[in-house]
Amino acid sequence: MPKLGMEPIRKDALVKATIVEIGRVGSLDVTVSQIAKRAGMSSALAHHYFGSKEDMFLAAMRHVMTLYGAEVRGALAAAEGPEGRVRAILRASFSAGNFRRDVVGAWLNFWVLAQSVPEAKRLLAVYQGRLRSNLVVALRPLAGARAPEIAASLGALIDGLYLREVLKSGPADGAAAVAVALRHLDAELSLKS
Repeated sequence: MPKLGMEPIRKDALVKATIVEIGRVGSLDVTVSQIAKRAGMSSALAHHYFGSKEDMFLAAMRHVMTLYGAEVRGALAAAEGPEGRVRAILRASFSAGNFRRDVVGAWLNFWVLAQSVPEAKRLLAVYQGRLRSNLVVALRPLAGARAPEIAASLGALIDGLYLREVLKSGPADGAAAVAVALRHLDAELSLKS
């Protein structure tokens, strides 16, 4: 007889194990068995909860995006003024919780998966749309008609900094990434409209 209330705990353990294993290996070439072992359960139970490795990975990325979204919302709530809001979004994008080696590796693999899996492509589009919208709203009072253009460049810069980070060794350096993004923001805001 199954233990009541264990499903959410086990699913959460599998989601976290998926992120860690993909980050450890550096690709989606991990097995459900490896993920399940890291989570302390059988691969049959992992399949029972998610059905496939792809479904497990999509659940892991939803988890990553949920944590990121919560951090952005918290940062925005504490931010003062439009420029403070943009800076808060950039800092949240490279916070210790969002810019960990395993999470950065998961993002890289997610971008690859989005090229061929419609659900991953849809999920990525939702993330990109929210990021762009948050940036444009914060930038509009600062940059007027240039807000969408600056938001697009900041979004591309965030993605690029994640990509470069995954190619480095050692712990992720969120402070350095934030500094690059803030310099770009300052340069863009100093240009005349």
